[in-house]
Amino acid sequence: MSKYEKLSPELSERIEQDIRNNTRPDFAADSSRAVRRDNSTDRETVWRPAYTRDTDKILHSPYYNRYTDKTQVFSFYKNDDITRRALHVQLVSRIARTIGSALNLNLDLIEAIALGHDIGHTPFGHAGEKYINEIYRAECGRFFNHNVHSVRVLDTVFNHNLTLDTLNGIITHNGEFEMNEYRPSPMDNFVAFDDMVESCYVDQSNIIKIIPSTLEGCVVRVSDIIAYLGKDRQDAMRAQLSYNTEPCVDENGRIRTFNAEIINNLEVNIIEHSYGKPYIMLDEEHYALMREAKRDNYALIYNTEKVSKVLDERVRPLMQRMYMQLLKDLKDGNKSSPIFKHHIDFIINNHYSPRLPYLETEPNQIVIDYMASMTDDYCTDLYNYMFPDKPIDLHYHGYFEDLV
Repeated sequence: MSKYEKLSPELSERIEQDIRNNTRPDFAADSSRAVRRDNSTDRETVWRPAYTRDTDKILHSPYYNRYTDKTQVFSFYKNDDITRRALHVQLVSRIARTIGSALNLNLDLIEAIALGHDIGHTPFGHAGEKYINEIYRAECGRFFNHNVHSVRVLDTVFNHNLTLDTLNGIITHNGEFEMNEYRPSPMDNFVAFDDMVESCYVDQSNIIKIIPSTLEGCVVRVSDIIAYLGKDRQDAMRAQLSYNTEPCVDENGRIRTFNAEIINNLEVNIIEHSYGKPYIMLDEEHYALMREAKRDNYALIYNTEKVSKVLDERVRPLMQRMYMQLLKDLKDGNKSSPIFKHHIDFIINNHYSPRLPYLETEPNQIVIDYMASMTDDYCTDLYNYMFPDKPIDLHYHGYFEDLV
């Protein structure tokens, strides 16, 4: 039986009165104070504030389209009802804007962070991220994290001149590390930001220490968890995994199993405990239940053989072999290689050019940029193009398998 929580009558009345009296608490980021690397351009106007410009830049970024064919959780499924990363970022944006609207935060900044937060994600979801990190670590002694790479895509590979607040929200979004209270850690200059970025490349532990500088960034970070927690369960059932559809975390039905209830009840709890405060908070009960539900997802979905085995056995060696060949092609100056024709030429010919000539980038980083930018289908097609003598043998779960 469904159970949807509601805001307390007291808070509902308070919010209504604050709206009527124009006395709503104001902890929103001020777009007029936004900082860019180049403040001489992209100045906000009455009809295009700073963070609106950021959202437009992200939507029109060359890699935004590629969200459509990037795995969220389930690879190798021909099923249009299973979430791809394009839908995930929209869900994060919608959830975060719902919370942000109630808390009177800057919705333009929330949207920019949400839509850009996974643009640097790899093909094949977090498995692909793990494999690229293994290669990068072995070759260069540096770490790859998709949130850090999202910043690289939007700030370096394509010089979009985004605001510091948007870039900070993107790098600190990591939804794998939940907290019951999010207090912003102010950051007002790019020197500190660049130090943060570099620290994540050289020390893996730093990725869990970085905190958003705005309440908007904090809202997106917790919304990332809310967006995937129930949706991944929904997708697991659609992928015909053996998944318990009964309530599994709370006999009182507080968070429940089903996507709509999870979203509603966590949104309500955050608003209830964060309105008028300079932080974002869940109460202890909902925080504990969210963590338990997330652990269930790992045990029942992410770490199951059906999800992980084919990726470990097939995709990991695919990426390893592809990486070494692309690196060789780049160092040999093989201009007929896809790394030149499909990647380097694409970036150089795009009018959002890097601040430095792209070919001056360290070769391993260029290969990482290319492989992280790939969609699932492109990655497998590229492998078969490069190694026709040993094509990858991957089985896609078809639309009609359940009818056989």
